[in-house]
Parts: sequence; C-alpha cells; structure tokens
Amino acid sequence: MSHTAKIAVIGGGSWGTALALALAPRAHSLSLWVFEEDLAARMQSSRENETFLPGFPLQANIEVTSELGRALSGAEIVIGVMPSKHAQRLYHEMLPHAHSNMIFVSATKGFNGLHRISEVAREVLSAKFEPQVAVLSGPSFAKEVAQGDPTAVVIASTSEAVATRVQSICSGPTLRLYTNFDPIGVEVGAALKNVIAISAGICQGLGLGSNTQAALITRGLVEISRLAVAMGGSPKTLAGLAGMGDLVLTCTGGLSRNRQVGIKLAEGLSLSEIVGSMKMVAEGVETCDAAVALAEQHNVDLPIIQQMHAVLHGRTTPRAALRDLMDRSLKSE
Repeated sequence: MSHTAKIAVIGGGSWGTALALALAPRAHSLSLWVFEEDLAARMQSSRENETFLPGFPLQANIEVTSELGRALSGAEIVIGVMPSKHAQRLYHEMLPHAHSNMIFVSATKGFNGLHRISEVAREVLSAKFEPQVAVLSGPSFAKEVAQGDPTAVVIASTSEAVATRVQSICSGPTLRLYTNFDPIGVEVGAALKNVIAISAGICQGLGLGSNTQAALITRGLVEISRLAVAMGGSPKTLAGLAGMGDLVLTCTGGLSRNRQVGIKLAEGLSLSEIVGSMKMVAEGVETCDAAVALAEQHNVDLPIIQQMHAVLHGRTTPRAALRDLMDRSLKSE
C-alpha cells in the first residue's frame, strides 16, 4: 500500500467519483477532474457529487477541478473514466500535460469507433512518448464501491511491472485488484456485457423467469468470448471477473443502467425516450453498433447481440427477437 502517490481520476460521473472515494485513502493526494465547471465548483465547496453520486462525502485529500493540467500535475497514476465517445478528444487534451512516468489506466467500458479505449489512449500518447497503459474492469457498481462494499476487479496490462504497480497502490480493504495480462479480453468483456445486460432487462420486462436469464447470460458469455478471442484475447480472461463476473452483475443487479434500458424497451418505450430521460450514460447502446461491426470484420456470429441491434434500431420488437433466437437452427453447445 502506498500513500506517496498522487492519483488523477479523469471523469466525474458516478464511476469516476466512486473510484476517487475508494482510492483516496491510499493516495497522498487525489485529483478528480470534472468536465462541467459549475459541477466541479459545487463539488469542491459541498464536498459531494450531488448530480451523479449523492450521499457520499469526498475525503479531504480529494481536489475537484475542471482544469486538466491541474488534475494531471504530479500524478503517477491517471485513471480515465470518461464516456467512451469522449475518450479520444480527452486523451488529446491530456497530451500536453502527460509524461512518460505516468501510468494511464482506462476504466471506461465501451469502444471509441471500433477501437478499444486503451488502444485510443496508447495511440494518442505515443505521439509524445512510449506510454504505460493498463485497463481496470470487473463487477463494480459505483454506489457499492462508494459505500465500501468489498469489490474485486482486474488490472490488465501487457506489462507485468505496470499491472503490479497499479495493484500495489490501489488495492486496499474494500477494493481488491487482480493482475491480468490480457487487456484485449478484459476490454471486450467490459464493453459487450453492457449489450447482453440490455437483453437481460428485456427478458425481465417481458416477465420471463430465471431459466431465460440463465440461458441468456451463459450464451451471452459465449458470444463475448467468441469476439474477444477473434480480436486476440484469451478465453480464460472471460471466465474471470472481467468476463463472467461483470456479466452476471450487470445482467442481474438492480443498479445496472443498461438493464434498465432493456426493461423500458420491453415496456414499449422508444430508445430515444429512454436515453432522453437518463442522466447517466448507458454505454451498451453505442457499444452494440461497434460489436456488430467488429463481428462482421472478424467474421464472428453473435446472434443475441445482432438481435439486440435490430431491437435498438427499431427493426424488430423485443418479443420477436426472442422468438427468432429460439427458432434458430439447432446445434451442439
């Protein structure tokens, strides 16, 4: 455990704020960068993120700022928790303040175009130096992390030294980090489980029971593993926290935003109505487009995800999608 490191968390949504709360006791100081200037100012004075994670006071060593340079100054570990669609722009904006001695940890779950977020970070930062990059993922609802419920996640990097450094600084009594050396598998699992979670919500919204949910989660994991392996990941990764663990949580947990999207789709609301009413991002909606394009690129069959794509784009109804999945030609597992 280290109290000498400064940590910067880039992104002040619920997940970024929860990570800041969990890591602050293990950092000498922690900067939480918030995009909205007015929210940053309110959080700095009220010591709480009333917009995205109300009810959890920020520790004294957390500085909230909307200035990237200030947040990054002196940081050893920089954790990116921005929505995936803003990742490329934000890594470009970080570049003038970035140094080769920083470790960049991507905790964003999704794709930027057809690229994994750590790929985006590496590509942008490589213009200046050879970056140290890692990926953080696993079954972790923001609210539960913030309230100190024991949580286990994965820190993945192709560099063992990078993964173990982040593990030693960030692990503590409520947050346990396991090292992993397969960032591809971890990121594909993190992104695609959100799509499966939307379909799990649809099943619940249609009033279907546990048999259906269990089948969906299991076959959903097969699809995630298929694409991850085609992209260069390891099937073993998907059997762990970043695959099965995160998938079970997001498909069954009441705090899952993606699952809520599915429930509302089953109730007959349109996607634009659902997304318009949400304060926070449900990454699975945009990830579904990327997943279908990547499946085509890698020649991989993803029947559940493809049916979800058709539902999200209004080409079929939730009930018809389910019927089509059950009517597919029979095969062995």
